[in-house]
Amino acid sequence: MENKTGVTEFVLLGLASAPGLQVPLFIVFTLIYLFSVVGNLGMVVLILMDSRLHIPMYLFLSNLSLADFCYSIAVTPKVMAELLMGDQVTFYNACAAQMFFFVALATVENFLLPSMAYDHYAAVCKPLLYTTAMTTRVRAGLAAGPHIYGFLSASVHSRDTFSLSFCRSNLLHHFFCDVPAVVALSCSDRHVSELVLVFVASFNIFFALLVILISYLFIFVTILKMHSAEGYQKALSTCASHLTTVSIFYGIAIFMYSQPSSSHSMDTHKIASVFYTMVIPVLNPLVYSLRNKEVKSAFKKAVEKANLSLGFTF
Repeated sequence: MENKTGVTEFVLLGLASAPGLQVPLFIVFTLIYLFSVVGNLGMVVLILMDSRLHIPMYLFLSNLSLADFCYSIAVTPKVMAELLMGDQVTFYNACAAQMFFFVALATVENFLLPSMAYDHYAAVCKPLLYTTAMTTRVRAGLAAGPHIYGFLSASVHSRDTFSLSFCRSNLLHHFFCDVPAVVALSCSDRHVSELVLVFVASFNIFFALLVILISYLFIFVTILKMHSAEGYQKALSTCASHLTTVSIFYGIAIFMYSQPSSSHSMDTHKIASVFYTMVIPVLNPLVYSLRNKEVKSAFKKAVEKANLSLGFTF
């Protein structure tokens, strides 16, 4: 990206200025990052290996895990470097790249969740017509659509943000190159950029939530009409993990992005960003592995197979 402002780097003020907090935070974030990498990649590998999980619901889950894995990579390693080595400088183009990939992957996750909600709707409300409703073309569209829109949306946000002039300060009051924090540094008129950010983020969040709410409205109506206790429990177990993920993801997203940057503290925004960038990618595989019988069964099968292989080896 061409830089016409003279700023060649940004200095990230990070999460903790007190030296005593840096090592404990580094240890905590390292553990979180390792759990995120192992959990999300493990989920993808587990779904690929077990033929019983080769159904649309787990296709979307593998895409969700891959998105979580990638956007934790876009942010967490840099934060760990800041805490351990005091490496708070990020170059202009590196900042633009980090923003692009973070926004793209967060948007992908934002629209994968309604795709999963529609899949649950088809499975619970139209079980006999499920294969007809979820054709290969429909599955491909629901999986590829969020990725295409996510990267287009990230292109718009990144280009709009870095077309601004930066001539006053390069001290970024954040631990990574998030859009509101970078826009706040600009000496250009930020009004239009902030309006675009709020409008696009609000549209993305509330459109996705509308699809999810409509899907679950039909699901709950169908569940209430069920006379079989087994069918009732199966429908609830199908939706429970997804509802937990939706609640966490959109609760934090609405707090962070659906308000102008001038109306809330950057310190509060940073705390929310920790959950959004580091904690959510860890929670998703935990939620789906602890609450999903098929995933737990596939994991046990993989462990047994690994134990048998090791037994034969030794």
